[in-house]
Amino acid sequence: MIDAVDIHVKGIVQGVGFRPFVYRMAKKYLINGWVLNAADGVYIHAEGESKLVDEFIMELSDNPPAASRVEEIDIKEVPLEDFDSFEIRFSDDDAVEETTLVSPELATCEDCVRELFNPNDRRYRYPFINCTNCGPRFTIIDHLPYDRVATSMAAFPMCEKCAAEYADPLDRRFHAQPDACFECGPSVTWSVGTDDDKLVGKTREESDAIFAAAVEMLMEGKILAVKGLGGFHLVCDANNADAVAELRRRKRRDGKALAVMAPTVAAVRALCFVSEEEEAVLTGASRPIVLLRKRPDGAIGAGVADRLSELGVMVPYTPVQHLLMHDFAEAWEAAHPEEAAAACAPGTPVPLLVMTSGNVHDEPICIADEEAREKLASIADAFLGNNRPILTRFDDSVVRLIQVDEVDEKPGYAIQFLRRARGYAPVPVSVAAEGAAPAEGVIFAAGPEQKNTFTLLRGTDGFVSQHIGDVENAETYDAWLATKDRFESLFEMEPAAVACDLHPEYLTSKWAHHQGLPVTEVQHHHAHIVSVMAEHGLTDAVCGIAFDGTGYGVDGAIWGGEVLLANRSNFERFANFAYVPMPGGAAAIKHPLRMAYGVLWAYDLLEHPAAAVALAPLGDEAEVCDTMIERGLNTPMTSSVGRLFDAASALLGICTEPSYEGEGAILLEAAMETAGADEPGAAAAEGAAGVVPDDDLAARERYAVTAEKNTATETSTAEDTSVILLDAEATFHALLDDLEAGVPVSVIGRRFHDAMVSAIVMSAELVRALYGIATVALSGGVFMNRYLTEHVLADLAAAGFTAAINRDLPPNDGCISLGQAVVASARSGE
Repeated sequence: MIDAVDIHVKGIVQGVGFRPFVYRMAKKYLINGWVLNAADGVYIHAEGESKLVDEFIMELSDNPPAASRVEEIDIKEVPLEDFDSFEIRFSDDDAVEETTLVSPELATCEDCVRELFNPNDRRYRYPFINCTNCGPRFTIIDHLPYDRVATSMAAFPMCEKCAAEYADPLDRRFHAQPDACFECGPSVTWSVGTDDDKLVGKTREESDAIFAAAVEMLMEGKILAVKGLGGFHLVCDANNADAVAELRRRKRRDGKALAVMAPTVAAVRALCFVSEEEEAVLTGASRPIVLLRKRPDGAIGAGVADRLSELGVMVPYTPVQHLLMHDFAEAWEAAHPEEAAAACAPGTPVPLLVMTSGNVHDEPICIADEEAREKLASIADAFLGNNRPILTRFDDSVVRLIQVDEVDEKPGYAIQFLRRARGYAPVPVSVAAEGAAPAEGVIFAAGPEQKNTFTLLRGTDGFVSQHIGDVENAETYDAWLATKDRFESLFEMEPAAVACDLHPEYLTSKWAHHQGLPVTEVQHHHAHIVSVMAEHGLTDAVCGIAFDGTGYGVDGAIWGGEVLLANRSNFERFANFAYVPMPGGAAAIKHPLRMAYGVLWAYDLLEHPAAAVALAPLGDEAEVCDTMIERGLNTPMTSSVGRLFDAASALLGICTEPSYEGEGAILLEAAMETAGADEPGAAAAEGAAGVVPDDDLAARERYAVTAEKNTATETSTAEDTSVILLDAEATFHALLDDLEAGVPVSVIGRRFHDAMVSAIVMSAELVRALYGIATVALSGGVFMNRYLTEHVLADLAAAGFTAAINRDLPPNDGCISLGQAVVASARSGE
């Protein structure tokens, strides 16, 4: 029996080789008809024997191209049209209600890398080699459907050979929109300093000369600005301490770790421990920066990631990077024959490039060649650009793998995002959940002010933008507006409502209130918890643990140590860390000894013998802090756990003058690492992963955070009180006792972390005892601490809880906009 069906495939099905895949499957199953791209997906008309049509459809669902993501397949029986062949048709430009999903950028595939370095291939060393399985996507798209004329490749007409490949359904480059070669495609460019003369690599010889010049400058210790997929990188020799120091000086990036690029995974293993799971992420199609634990004997250049236990590493993901890294590695190994002979043995130096975002301090990454030459002129000695425009700005994604559970007594791992951008965005996050109605109309969530992303929520799909940054900066705010406009235009979404943070002074909140649309204000930490609920499809009430640095509370105080009873629409504040003063407000963040003074003042520990020594660097500022606290001058109160970490780090002398946000907490965690640690095993086990062991149970008990009934006055509203106050007085008392007794800082740091782990489990147990809630959602920047997160998950599981963390988004403020959008949607349905 011959059947005829129309098939509509939704998801990431454009620019990923889906149509040639359909064509091949149609030939395999003797199907006649056609396939075409449309703005809302791929449409197929299939005619063939009933059994073969069924098998054809199963192939679409079960074995699609690796880079695709099939979200939905709609099938409708239709009359036979008696096609005698199968063809790929041009895109359908008819108007549709929804647009399809767009593939993120894909790292250069193995086939293209082989061709790139094959002297017999016509694309030998072509810096923009790509095929249907790899290359730029979202960063070059102007509008949908995804065809060449709708991309920044429209200015490069294909030559006869490329056009033939593009038109052949059986070719790997069939309808690969960025397909090109030296004869017809983009070219690299080269300029030195502010010199207006620019070299263009139109031929292989000219292109090779540019890469040779770039490598020569890198070997001389110079700094390059190199154009990537989503913007420029600043690049230098990571083994050259002087070059690294100069890059830091010029970029005004004093202490924050720098990401590096290695030529191979073998080279990475010489520096870091790399598990199978981490290698899969490191070399996968997304190619993010992966935070890996440093080997104790790893020969990492001075100034790259000093005092840290992790190193951010990536391997090449564009042809330009492959060529630059390959040529630099050859030159470096020629200059260092002994290291080259060691063949990446652990502890041996390897060719390594610093590869950090090409931007001026606190500004967005540069994407245009002219913009880079203007803004990066004081940083870069030379510019390796190209004439293919970038249409959307994208930083590199940053991830780590954390242990989340055990399966058959083996550890299970999950990706934790620290920054979600290239390679992952704009793939939407599904917020579908049983019993939760999809959003009616499009909701735009403006996100927070720091680590901003925004979200467009349509139905059950949350289109979360790439990491944008701190929008309190004017240039970043302009980038936020431009990215918002591009998302709305590309995905054809016009917001009907807006959600924003409760903080009245955030630029994003002020913007939201000037749009003439219904506005839903969402408390910061509620948004954190709902983002986790949305990612996991949770609708019933959860115990939400939201620990971070700063969030505006409903009582006007600065929250950040919250235990919430939350669902998708509302919350109650069950518990919080007791308020402590922040003398000087923001100054207490920039100078955490001020925060330490406020904490010890609140806990009546200023007379402790160790306090005077720890606070001595404050000098006369101590008296100023005391006056400010006593008189209530510029001294906001906070429940922030992030600020407690800052205070502990400062008291231990680990970080008293941070050069970037969160440095104190990051270095406090790193201080637990012991020299000569073995390769990490199960991260949550005692003493694993190089963390200093601590078997003194009595000492742990001394550090325990206590819980007491909140005795707020009767005049307080229900919104600004909680049932339980968490008190860290004993924690800091024990810390000072150990400091006075000469206990190693690594041990004190471990005990402080364990106290916070125990406080979380205790809070969850109180919620379960009182309300019967056994699901715990964890979110907030504090949970970017690997040790804390892994130990909390292990201890909650051991206590019988179901724990959920952010998996698709970072636990920091990068998840806030999704939570805002889902809260707004839930409230609209009430």
